[in-house]
Amino acid sequence: MAWVTSEELLATVVPYAVFWTYSGIYVMLESRLEKYKLHSKKEEEEKNLVSRKAVFKAVVIHQILSIAMNLCVFAATREKIGQESPRKQLTLLVLAKQVIIAILVIDTWSFFLHWYSHQNKFLYRLIHIPHHRLVVPYSFGAHYMHPIEGILDTMGGTLAVLLSGMSPRTSMFFVSFTMIKVVDDHCGMRLPGNPFNLLSNNSAYHDVHHQLYGTKYNFSVYLDIWDKILGTYMPYTLEKTPDGRLEVRKADQEEKKHD
Repeated sequence: MAWVTSEELLATVVPYAVFWTYSGIYVMLESRLEKYKLHSKKEEEEKNLVSRKAVFKAVVIHQILSIAMNLCVFAATREKIGQESPRKQLTLLVLAKQVIIAILVIDTWSFFLHWYSHQNKFLYRLIHIPHHRLVVPYSFGAHYMHPIEGILDTMGGTLAVLLSGMSPRTSMFFVSFTMIKVVDDHCGMRLPGNPFNLLSNNSAYHDVHHQLYGTKYNFSVYLDIWDKILGTYMPYTLEKTPDGRLEVRKADQEEKKHD
């Protein structure tokens, strides 16, 4: 019995290839689409406390650890379930059920991990503060985090796949989508026609959390359900700056401006 099958290897590696492809597109477009950025290049240089080179290195380390962890999980669960067990036919109904369960699991895990890392000062200083060195987030900075937080974050996706009963092939598509979503949330841009802008939880929503005034709000990664239930949702507005960009503002800032 092989330690890892080709399907499991693809399910583990392809999502990270999608991550770098999608984030790379944003990096290449940045200079050409300056007017769609939520922050200027000058703001990034002044506010961010870590260089892009250091972020890149940390992201690669995080993803190598995540790949190793997921391969081990695939091997362990395959041994337990049995490699020769017959596969259930994947119908649209079964697929929809798996996706809904996976989204709810990963959203709940990510929210409470994120929320508690802000509530607990020790955990915040130990593992979460590196991510907030990016006051002005950008695409591949989505995976910039302490290695311990990286492992905990990866566990959320792993649990979502296991509890939903997804096959490696199905998980490859689902996890690839989550990679696209997390990159888009951190892209720091508001591109016209981007379907993610239709969601309440998007790049502007998450940009609030990275600002100093919003670090105790907008913790959600995929949905905004838990933020609204626990009162950590911060409404925002988008306003044009003199140079034509869109800027995210707290809703109360906008109200005060017109008083």
